[in-house]
This record gives sequence, structure tokens and C-alpha cells, in this order.
Amino acid sequence: MFIRLFLTYLILVVLAVAAVGALILQRSDGSDLFFELAKQVIVAVAIIAIVAVAPAYVLARRFTRPLDELTKGARRLAAGEFDHKIHVSGSRELSSVARMFNSMTDHLAETFKQLEQDREQLRTILSGMVEGVVAIDNEQVVLFANDRAEELLEFDPGKAVGRKLWELTRQRAVRELVERALSGEGPHREELDWKGPAVKSLVVYVSRLPGPNSPGAVMVLQDTTDIRRLERLRQDFVANVSHELKTPLANIKSSVEVLMDGAVEDPNVRGMFLEQIADQADRQQTLIEDLLSLARIEAGEYRLEYDPVPVEDAVHACMDRHRTRAEAKGLTLDGVALAGCPADAAVWVDEEGLAQLLDNLVDNAIKYTPDNGRITVRWQANPQSVLIEVEDTGIGIPDRDLPRVFERFYRVDKARSREMGGTGLGLAIVKHLVQAMRGTVRVTSKVDLGTKFAVTLPRAKVEDE
Repeated sequence: MFIRLFLTYLILVVLAVAAVGALILQRSDGSDLFFELAKQVIVAVAIIAIVAVAPAYVLARRFTRPLDELTKGARRLAAGEFDHKIHVSGSRELSSVARMFNSMTDHLAETFKQLEQDREQLRTILSGMVEGVVAIDNEQVVLFANDRAEELLEFDPGKAVGRKLWELTRQRAVRELVERALSGEGPHREELDWKGPAVKSLVVYVSRLPGPNSPGAVMVLQDTTDIRRLERLRQDFVANVSHELKTPLANIKSSVEVLMDGAVEDPNVRGMFLEQIADQADRQQTLIEDLLSLARIEAGEYRLEYDPVPVEDAVHACMDRHRTRAEAKGLTLDGVALAGCPADAAVWVDEEGLAQLLDNLVDNAIKYTPDNGRITVRWQANPQSVLIEVEDTGIGIPDRDLPRVFERFYRVDKARSREMGGTGLGLAIVKHLVQAMRGTVRVTSKVDLGTKFAVTLPRAKVEDE
């Protein structure tokens, strides 16, 4: 701008000199004196113009410099340099414009800073959600996808944005749902069974972005795999409880009907039916007690009173309670302290809870160990914990069933288990009791060779330690 202004001034000066010279020459009468006078006037005008160049340069520079500063400042502001300040010296008006520019820059910087903070906060919130969130435009190009969405839709991490949705997922149901949402109004919801290496259940919500010219849609994905699994477990639990309660009631009812039909008068038959009624009533009572125990443990209402309990005493007391049943089948019950285990080793547990879990493990071993087998209970202690193992020479558990043996009502051989009078809750109670007492339980087994349950519980501190 400065150069243009200065050149304009020079052109005007040249034109002025030329105009003066032309005017003088036009009015001259041709005499040498007048021509000389015209020449002197032109020279004088030229000298004055040359002398005025320096002031003109200074004035032009002084006028254009603030404008140049404003122009440069505007360019840097447009480039995002919000910390740049424009310093203008000159007229009051230009200084006022510069201050307005600086004020506007500060305001824009604060606005952009707040927008960036809001965007980062929103990104953090979306990234931390347990639901997957995907934003797409009208051409199904992914604009945003949080980590959970990449996990649920099995995207390549960090490669979703800018690509078409159909390039990222091969699930036809998801693509069709998005297409319906983009072509219509209102949100769409659908439950999908994800087909792939990892079978899962998803609830997918797709809603168009608001506005008359909607730029796209938002898809929200919720993993309902665990919910569906728990629902199936609940349904199975209700069905199993109903069946387990109905079976003894049916036996009791049929026995009562037979007695009412006249068998009560026959002393040779009456005792058998009455004994059957008593057995089924005991079975039902055991089931109800196990259900109540399991419910209390799971709800945290099972009151645990921690005391140091000698392991050897607890094991031998359990074996004494089950010895009659074991001997009736010809089973051998052994209690063995492993080498190096102190005779006074004790666990820090609830004494009743320890007795219940040992009873369930030994009872389970007696049920599934054939006649003339062996059941061995071993224990070992280290400074922090006590290991108790219950091993039998029973029928064993197939590998495919091992992960599920601690589930409620799960039976490897349902017919045989019911025939033996089991409730299907014993091992579930063991698992929850062990966890409640801050311990662990694991199982190993070989079919036709036997099964071993290993329980680890906290050791009680020795008083002189």
C-alpha cells in the first residue's frame, strides 16, 4: 500500500511539472527571454517536487505503516495466532482500530479455548461410556467412534473416522438399520444377535441428528450379552427350583393318595409309604434350606463371625459326621496333614461356614465315589494361607463340565444326581462361602479316576508372632 501511495504522488508531481511547462510554452511569444523564464519556472517546480519527495515518503510511510500492521495482524489472527498483539502508533482512529482488533483477538482466543475444552470434555465422556457411540453423515461416512464402539463393532482401532460404515462392519443388520434411520424420521431400535467369533447380544439405537437439513445420524450400541445370560440363568433357576420342589411334592402326594385308598390299613405296606413321605419331606426341607443359605450369602446377609479355627479339628469333625454314610458304601475316609504343616495350624474364618463348605465337599465326594473307594482330606499351611484338599476316587467330571460345576443346579449327570438326592446347590454354596471368607476354590478331575477340590483360606495369626 505504501509503494502504491508513493508512486501515485510521484506521478502527480510529474504530471504537474509537465502541465506547467505545457502552459508556459503555449503562452510564449517565441522570444528567448520568455523561453528562458519558462525554463526557469519548470526547473524551479521540478526542484520543489524533488525536495518534497522526502516529506512525502515520510508522510506516506507514517500513514501506511499502521494499516500494514493491521493487515499483518488480521492475517495472523486468521491463521490462529490468537496470542499476537497489534501495536499501532499514529492517529487516534487507527489506535482505536488496533485496540478493537486486540480485544476481538482476546475474545476469540477465549472462545476457541472454551470450545476446545468442551470438545475434549465431550470426547472424554464419550470415550469413557460403556455404550458404543458412532456419528455418521448422510453418506454413512464415520465422523466419530469411541473406543467402546470400535470394540463392539470390531473396528480397527483408530481407523474408523473418514471411512464408510459398510467398510468397517460386515453385519448386515447394522447397515440396514442405519439405512432406515437415514431415510426416515424418528429413532430406530433393534436387538441384534452378533454373529462372529465372539457371540454377543447388542441393542442398537440409531437417530438422525436434529435440524431441517440433518447432517447425519448417531448410533448408540449397548452390549446386553451379560443381561441376556443372567436372564437365561434366572429362567433356568426358576425352572430348576420349580422342578426340584415339584418332584418331592409329587412323591408325597402319590404316597398319601395310596394310603388314603386303603394302604394305611395294611401294616405291611403302610410303613414303606410313610418312610417315603418322610424322605421326600427331608429332601424338600434340605432344598429350601440350601436355597435360603445361598440367597443370604449372595445378598451379603450371611453373618460371618471370624475366629481362629484349627484345621485338624474342623476336618476330623466333618469326617465324624459323614463316617457312617461312608462306611455304608465301604468307603475309606482319611484325614492327612501334609509334611511340614504345624499341628496347630488354624484358619481365620467363620467356624459354621467352614463346617458347611467341608460338609458339602465331603458329601459330594461320598455321592459320586463308587463302593469301596477312598476319600482323602489333606491340609497344608504357609505363613499367609491354609490349603485344604478333598480328593476322591469317584467317577470324575468331563473337562467340558468343569467350568460350570459351581453353577446353581448344574449337574453333570442329572438323572444320577436326582437319584442320589442332591439339590444341585452344594458346590454353589461352597464357592460363595469361600469367596465370602476371602478365599479361593478350584477343581481338577479325570473321568473314572476321581476329582479334587482345593480350597485356600486365610491363615489365622499365631499369637506369639
